[in-house]
Amino acid sequence: MAPRLRCILFLAALSAALLPPLLASSGDADPIYRSCVERCQKSGCVGEKCFQHCKFSSDGKPIDGPWYIEEPLYLRWKQWDCQTDCRYHCMLAREEERGRLGDKPVKYHGKWPFWRVYGIQEPVSVALSALNLAMQFQGWISFFILVYYKLPLRPTKKTYYEYTGVWHIWGILSMNAWFWSGVFHSRDVELTEKLDISSAVALLGFSLIVAILRAFNVRDEAARVMVCAPLIAFVTTHILYLNFYKLDCGLNMKVCTAMGVAQLLIWAVWAGTTRHPSRWKLWVVVVGGGFTMLLEIYDFPPYQGFIDAHAIANGITIPLTYLWWSFVKDDAEFMTAALLKKAK
Repeated sequence: MAPRLRCILFLAALSAALLPPLLASSGDADPIYRSCVERCQKSGCVGEKCFQHCKFSSDGKPIDGPWYIEEPLYLRWKQWDCQTDCRYHCMLAREEERGRLGDKPVKYHGKWPFWRVYGIQEPVSVALSALNLAMQFQGWISFFILVYYKLPLRPTKKTYYEYTGVWHIWGILSMNAWFWSGVFHSRDVELTEKLDISSAVALLGFSLIVAILRAFNVRDEAARVMVCAPLIAFVTTHILYLNFYKLDCGLNMKVCTAMGVAQLLIWAVWAGTTRHPSRWKLWVVVVGGGFTMLLEIYDFPPYQGFIDAHAIANGITIPLTYLWWSFVKDDAEFMTAALLKKAK
């Protein structure tokens, strides 16, 4: 069996392995944790630690005390309140008890027990999201400079590379997704969760479109519309469903996994059949992308309360982003040279 075919079959087997259901969180169903939260919301304390949030209403007004005293704005902007503080500190207290008993960490309200840093829920993921955003911006800018200032242009001042506009849109969607990823990991509320999920779905959907257009070399405008229209309609409908009907994370995981696996398989098949000079970069990104997808699905508790599988996946995407934009720029040079040679 040829090595390329082995790699493609491996990715197909990998895609089949990415479909088991996710386990529901069990920490918030723990009666000890629930009773701790109930006591805390009445007393404002967990053990000897008390919280000033429990002395203020959600709008920052004091529950007991003069009307002119308000909670500082720098404490209110994160929307921490009595309930969230009680949940956080009861979670830490309960995990400490479980650790002494030799039990493994569990999820609370769908999230692993993380340690806050200056009010930031997942500081490592926030930092890595910011680095990914910076890498996307650097890659997009370098691509822009290459196609408009370094490579020759048509007499109409348009680029010879026929996928320039597609990659501009992809770059903007990528930067948008990483921005909201950082915001969401900084503070998980309903609004930031919806923005993070929606931007990620939009990016995955458009990434699938890009994979189809480039791998099948779709250049005709009518053919591009036929490819894009149904996928855009599906992604838009899915985003509207999540935002205005039901925020179904289980369904969203299945949709995102399906779109992710589909584009990985498309790129893998193309990399295995093309003679593109930079196909090795594509192979590295495909294999790395499959590994990060496994980390996203088969996650594990955060090490020392900071680094979980999602954070590691975010870290892996930083060098993959650099390599990906490097491939895109190589592709622009390769296709531009081919078109100019054909024109002569």
